[in-house]
Parts: sequence; structure tokens; C-alpha cells
Amino acid sequence: MYFPHLIRSDNFRGAIMRALLFATACVASLEAASAATLVGYAVLPADTFSPGPTSGQFIGRANGRTPPFLDRQPVQGVSAIDRGPVPGSWIVMPDNGFGAQDNSADVVLRLYGVKPDWSSGHVYPVDIRTGDVLPDFGPRSFIDLSDPNRLLRSPLQADLDRYYGRPDAPLVDSTIKAQRLLTGADFDIESFRVDHMGRFWFSDEFGPFLFKTDANGVVLGPEIGIPGVFAPQNPFRGDTPANLRSTGGLEGLAISPDGKTLYPLLEGVVAGDPANTLRLYAFDVDSETFAPGYWLYPLTGGVAIGDLTAIDDNRFLVIERDNRQGPAAQVKQIFSIDRREFDEVDGQRILRKSLLIDLLDIRDPLDLDGDGSTAFRFPFVTIEAVAIVDPFHLVVVNDNNYPFNATRRAGVPDNTEFILLRLDRPLVDVPEPAMGLALLGLGALGLSFGLRRRV
Repeated sequence: MYFPHLIRSDNFRGAIMRALLFATACVASLEAASAATLVGYAVLPADTFSPGPTSGQFIGRANGRTPPFLDRQPVQGVSAIDRGPVPGSWIVMPDNGFGAQDNSADVVLRLYGVKPDWSSGHVYPVDIRTGDVLPDFGPRSFIDLSDPNRLLRSPLQADLDRYYGRPDAPLVDSTIKAQRLLTGADFDIESFRVDHMGRFWFSDEFGPFLFKTDANGVVLGPEIGIPGVFAPQNPFRGDTPANLRSTGGLEGLAISPDGKTLYPLLEGVVAGDPANTLRLYAFDVDSETFAPGYWLYPLTGGVAIGDLTAIDDNRFLVIERDNRQGPAAQVKQIFSIDRREFDEVDGQRILRKSLLIDLLDIRDPLDLDGDGSTAFRFPFVTIEAVAIVDPFHLVVVNDNNYPFNATRRAGVPDNTEFILLRLDRPLVDVPEPAMGLALLGLGALGLSFGLRRRV
């Protein structure tokens, strides 16, 4: 189990009572319908930057922030999360930057090491290789993606003199050129996974493509297209019509527990497929081949999926969302699916699914976000990262689309929020002794949060 470890001593008596009430409520909830309780809340401020090429040269002023960001890269737009080098640490992946191919040429594609401290409510940078806590998001906290060996076939900003090849655009940063760093105009990466060989695999929307790197982010081979699927930005489709909308490429990417099979999930409907269904593929990382056929994931209220992560060899979690935010948000949900459970309709395997969590209806008995309510909503327009901590706990992170989204407070860019959710029921069967230990630990968890100082 995963439990916070920093306990503060103020208001001890009240904390003890809150912890007892918290544990009692959660024991009772095991008999209730599927739901979740907020047991951890940590924030990475919107205005968090790391060193790098000047960014934001192709966007305008938004929510009080005036680009460009000189010699800085924003640490924002988290679209994927996976375990870090030590317990409690995570590797997170921003997407292509500012949301579009034509405004993100100066954003370097990166992975960052972070550690949410559930006791203080802060998110700290960590050394992405060792997990050591760092004072800032300096070079030890991230890995840049690069193609120094020229293995990718797609045109890269690194090969241009000026961004986008436009004579009126700024010069491409010398570091991007020298190291052949990948940028948000080259690929729109939306998820990543680590295979059994320690290689990083990335899913992209522009192709859509898969591509792999080594542990240092260096590309190991050419990008791999989805058979017969072409987004409008695909540079190799020639006269072939696009059969996918421009933001409908690979959004979700899960990997089997043995690290040998990837499961890429599209975000948009392929032309000719049943309405509101998204293709889920299986891909062998060693032979680099797709299994025959695919499954179809049915949208039932949302307009897109945000993430896909494996529970075991056959079952997955899927984030489904609408395009609304704040009070207007209606669909921010996590479903479970099993690739063995589907309905065959006209030769198509349409997956069945079960609602696991409504992210707009989360219990918050300790008011961890400090808003004065014991109910918690996660109403961001894009929620694109979920990870399994253990059978009882999930971490979920929003993509804050800095500096554009202002969900919590009008005119103020959204922070990146990390939330730790405790499920009413475990994702996998847990023996009764382990259940008892989990509930005992839950009391300690409640105590820890009752004692912490909110931010």
C-alpha cells in the first residue's frame, strides 16, 4: 500500500477524531455503489517553468500571461503519467505544448520527474533517474526527446532555419538544431509507456504514429503508422484522404504487465466506423507489428477519451470526457473495460464497459482542497492522466492547457492538480487479511491528511 509519511502536529486532537470518522465512513462505503474518496491533493502551480529554448512565440496573451517565455519551457499540459524511479515519484509527460501544431514549434517534447507530497499539498521536482528531490525543475528533472541519428522520417523543426520554414518567423533555437530535439510541431505526443527492455514508447496524434526512444529520450527507429489510418497532418499520406479528424489520433496508450504488448487507443472516430466508437489496437513491441483487427470502444456521453491504462493482462481503465469545464462540465468519468468482453455487431468487436468513478462526484470528507466543501469536483476540460498506485488507489492529473484554461478561477490559468483517489472496492481481488490491513492503513492515511497544513 502507499501511504503519506509526513505528519504535522497541529490540532492533534481534532485530527484524531477526523481520522476515526474518515476510516469509519470508508469502511461503510465498501458496501455502497462504486465511488471514490479524495485522500490526497497536491498542486503544481500554473506558472512553473524549466530551462530551455524560448517558448510561446506563436501564442498571444491569455489569462494575464504575456509570452514569449524567455529561455523557459512551461511544465504543463500533463497528458500521461507512469511510475518514477522510487516509490512515491512519478514520470509525467506534457503533450505538444500549446495545443496545436501551428503554435508549438518552440516547445521541446520532454518527460519530467515529480513527487506529489500528499501531506503538504505541494508537487516537487525530482531527479528523473534517481528520484532525489530537487530545488527546481532544472536539467536533472527532465529528459528531452531527440533524433540525433536521423531515424525519423517526419520533417522536423530542427532541420529548418526558421520555425515552420516561414521567412517572418524567429530562428529555430540553436539547441533544438544542434541536438535535433523534437518539438510540439513535429509530434503531438499524448501518452508514453516503458516496455520490458526499458525503452520509452510514445503515441502521437499527428500521424497518428507510435515511436520509441531509449531511456535518455534518443529515438531508436522510424515512426510507425496505424494501418490505414491517416490524420490530416500525416506527412506521408500524399493524395490519400484523411479519415480521422486532426485531433483524433492516438490519445491513450496502455502496456501489458509483462511490458511486451502496447494497446493504442484513438481519440477520434475513423471514417466508416460506427458512430461514437474508437479503435483499440494491440501492438507487439518486439516484432513491431499490430495484431489483426481491433476492438471498438463506445463513447456514451463524452466526446473523447483522455487516457488508457492497464489493470492486468485484459482489463483497462479509460478516462472519458466532454469538452466542457467548470460548472458546465457533465462528463468526466473513468470506466473499466475488459478486452475479452464485447458484443460482436456486423463483425465488429464493440467493448462493454462499466463506470468506475465519476470525477465530478468525489467524496472529500477532510476538505483537502480547502474549498469549504466535503464534495470534490475535477471539472477540467481535459483530464488525460491516470495511474494505478495499488488495488485501492489511483492518481489522476489534469492537463491544464497553460495558459489558456481558467477553470477554478476566471482569468487565472489553471494549476496542474494531482489527486489521490481511494476506491470503494479494489481493482483486483484482495484476500481478507489484506483488506483488513488496507483499512488499518486507511485510518493512518486519514490521520496524515487531517494533520497536514493545506495550501
